[in-house]
Order: sequence, then C-alpha cells, then structure tokens
Amino acid sequence: MIIKQGREADVGLLLEGTFPYVSGGVSSWVNQIIRGFPELTFAICFIGSRAEDYGDMRYPLPDNVVHLEVHYLHDSQAQPPVMPRKGDAVVAGQVRDLHDYFRQRDSTQPSPMGGLLQAFRDGRYTQEDFLYSRSSWDFITDQYRTRCTDPSFVDYFWTVRIMHAPLWKLMAIAENFIPVRVYHTISTGYAGYLGALLKQRRRRPLLLSEHGIYTKERKIDLFQAEWIRDNRGVLEKDSSEVAYFRGLWVRFFEVLGRECYQHAHRIIALYETNRLRQVADGAPGERTMNIPNGINLPHLEKVREKRGPQIPLTVCLIGRVVPIKDVKTFIRAMRTVVNRLPEVEAWIAGPEDEDPEYAKDCHNLTTGLGLDDKVKFLGFQKIDELLPKVGVMVLSSISEALPLVILEGYAAGVPCVSTDVGSCRQLIEGLDEEDRALGVSGEVVGIADPEALADAILKLLTNPERWQQAQAAGIARVGRYYTQEMMFAKYRAVYDDALAQPDLPDGGH
Repeated sequence: MIIKQGREADVGLLLEGTFPYVSGGVSSWVNQIIRGFPELTFAICFIGSRAEDYGDMRYPLPDNVVHLEVHYLHDSQAQPPVMPRKGDAVVAGQVRDLHDYFRQRDSTQPSPMGGLLQAFRDGRYTQEDFLYSRSSWDFITDQYRTRCTDPSFVDYFWTVRIMHAPLWKLMAIAENFIPVRVYHTISTGYAGYLGALLKQRRRRPLLLSEHGIYTKERKIDLFQAEWIRDNRGVLEKDSSEVAYFRGLWVRFFEVLGRECYQHAHRIIALYETNRLRQVADGAPGERTMNIPNGINLPHLEKVREKRGPQIPLTVCLIGRVVPIKDVKTFIRAMRTVVNRLPEVEAWIAGPEDEDPEYAKDCHNLTTGLGLDDKVKFLGFQKIDELLPKVGVMVLSSISEALPLVILEGYAAGVPCVSTDVGSCRQLIEGLDEEDRALGVSGEVVGIADPEALADAILKLLTNPERWQQAQAAGIARVGRYYTQEMMFAKYRAVYDDALAQPDLPDGGH
C-alpha cells in the first residue's frame, strides 16, 4: 500500500514495526535521524504484522520523506488456487543448497540466495511452486524425516509454510521499491532480510543500525509465546530443553540475521557489548562499528529549567506496557516504596495497545496490591511536559540497548534506576576511567528483583545529597558523550561513504 508516492530518494529506510506507526525509543531515533539530515531525501518501507495491529501514524512525516509504502506480512489473504506442479529440478537443488548453507553458520562463504532471486524474477520459482509442487513436498518431507524431533508432521508442515510465507512478500517488495542510493535497515529480522534482497537486486550499499539485537529479543518473545506448539507429553518435558518448534523459529531468525550481516556495507551497534554480540552472531568484524545515541541537548536544557527547587516525589517508567519492559516488577517494587514513603507517586507513561492482555494484567496487579491511588497509567506523554515533574526515572526492562529515555532524563535533570541490561550500567556508572570520574548518575539492580528496585529508588528519593550528586553526574555525562551533534557527525560520515559507492558487483559490500 502506497501512502506517499515518490520517484527516487537518497536513502531507503527499511523499518519493521517502528516509525511512523509505533511510538517508542527506536521510532524517536528514526524521526531524529530523518530530521537531522534535511539535505537528504528518504523513502520509507514500513513492515508490520497485520493491519489491525496498528492505528494512525504516531509521527508526522518530515518534509524530506518523499515516499512511504506499508506492507503487512501476516495479513490473511486468499492462497493461490491449488494446482499440481512438478517444480523445477534446478531450483529444487538451489533450495537444498541454500538450506545447507544456512546450517553451516559460516558467514565467510557467499550466499547462494542470488540464484533463487533470479529464479523468482524469471518466474521459475513462484509461491505456487513453494506451496504445491512435488519437489517442494519432497523437500519438506525429507527434512521432516531427517531433522524433526517432534512427532507431528502436520504441525511441522504448517510451521514451515507459515514461516516462509512472508519471504515471498519481501521478494515482491524488493522488486518494486523505488530507486534509492543506499538502503538503511534499523534491525535484522524481516526488514534486514529485505535489505539483503534489495542490495542483491539493485547493487546499492546496505547499512544496518541495530539498537537491540533482534535475534536476542525474538528469542525472549518466542520463549514466552503461547501460539507455538509443544507436542511433548508432560513426562517428556525438560525445563532446560527448548521445544522443537520454538527452536525452529529461533534458527529461522538467526538465518535472517546472518543474511543481513553478510550483505551489509556497515554494521552499527550502539555500544561495544552489542558489537561483539553481532560478531558472535555472524557479522564480519571489520564492517562493524559503534555509534551511540545522542539527544537534543539545548532543547532538553530548556526542559530542565522548568524544574522546581524540590525533588519531586514521583517515580516514572517511560516505555511501552509490554513484557520486555517488565512493568510488573516496577509495580511490585512500588508497593515497598509506598510502604516506606507514603507520599510518593508512580507513573507509567507509555502506550498500552501493543499487548492489551499484558496491560490488563498490570492494571489488575496494581489493584491487587492496593496501589490504584498511587500508580497512574498515563498513556503516551510528551517528555517536555513530563520530565520536569519526575524525581527518579526507572527502567525495569529485561532487555534494552542504549535507551534514549535515560539520556533524555539526564539532560532534563532526572537520575535513573535501571536493571543491569544493555548499556544501562555504562550510562549510570560510566564506560571508562574518564567517564566514571564524572560520578554515578543513579542505581543499577538485577533483573526481576522488585525489592532491590525499591531499595534503589528509596536511596535516591530519601537522600537529597545523593540525588543531587546523581543529577549532576547525569547532566555532565550526557553533555560530554551523548549529544545528537556527535551522533549526526558519525552518521554523516557513514552516509557520505555509502552514497559515494559505485554500483556494487555481485558479492560486493
């Protein structure tokens, strides 16, 4: 679906479940990047799950966005009519070669995907061939007999179909996306795989910026997912063992990630631990680099000027109400905080529509703990109006990268309490000796530990001297290391290099 039609652009942004339809840290970053380079034109390809999962756009499109198209990978649609098909023997061999390549986990070898893409363009490997051909059936049954450890062939058959269905849509998108000079994906996964397809099809460079590690976050989602079948009997189940179909989905997203890594011209992480994780997952080390997030410091300094002289007895979690943010641990921690500091209030500022069942559980937990008059669900809020009223920022997440919300909080004069995930310890305690000399800008606690979270919040709110020292350290840290001018300068060099590249030969990066 074309929302805004353009003819060509400098940068093609490939966005999965983020800007402009979903609010959050990654979407804010995308908006920041587009507006930070007004001299460049951007074409956006938004990839979502189903149309009903998204509402209206959460962000107005900047003037330099000249094209926006939207695709939903899991919308129900009529399958092609069933008809017998023999299948192409050469293509069937290429499919086997591709799967063998994926199992080798050797990122130094060239991907054989190019041959299948050519077969797709030539009409020798259609969706009908995948769904109905004899060669496809033979391949699936052979893989089931050889590799599947689950007793149900029916579940295996339909899992393979569901898993591969979006790939046909991605190949069609790659054929029809408007010409751009460089592709930029903000994750691996489906968007990253689309980037790999486009790079092979159009011979233009692909950039990858990973905020969180996509495969790691999908593993968390998959381990919690209830829709994935586990056909083992009760006595067969081992809590240390991953059910076959969960493992199959994990390997699928690992494959998509490696394909994106192999074809990316530059692979950008927010901090060193994630860069090393990318290399461990198959990214060529010589193409990786770190560019941390940066914030609009002058703007947020004006927000800081709105703060009153007193420390607000308000604790705020800014983020989506979803399991990965572990909002329930925050709510449980607030029961202890309120017991010891009855005048405190807790705010949860973020949308609740992404996972309504989880949001309902959070409301019920709040009621069950007797906190309805203390824990407020505010929905999406503008940080300019929110941050001057906040005493302590809290992140109770089980996974993060380099959260913009911590940096924005620092610039607005708000110390932070965070779980020890992503780069949060680096942001609170400092990265190196010079950074650590600025002081500690909050507290770091373990994951899913409400008592430790409560104690850390109380340490700041009940000790004005400690709070003021943390505030000063946060202000100094963000001003020295995390401004958007620093981030823009590094991305300008990356964009200039990629835009200057000639059309790439097969296998080039």
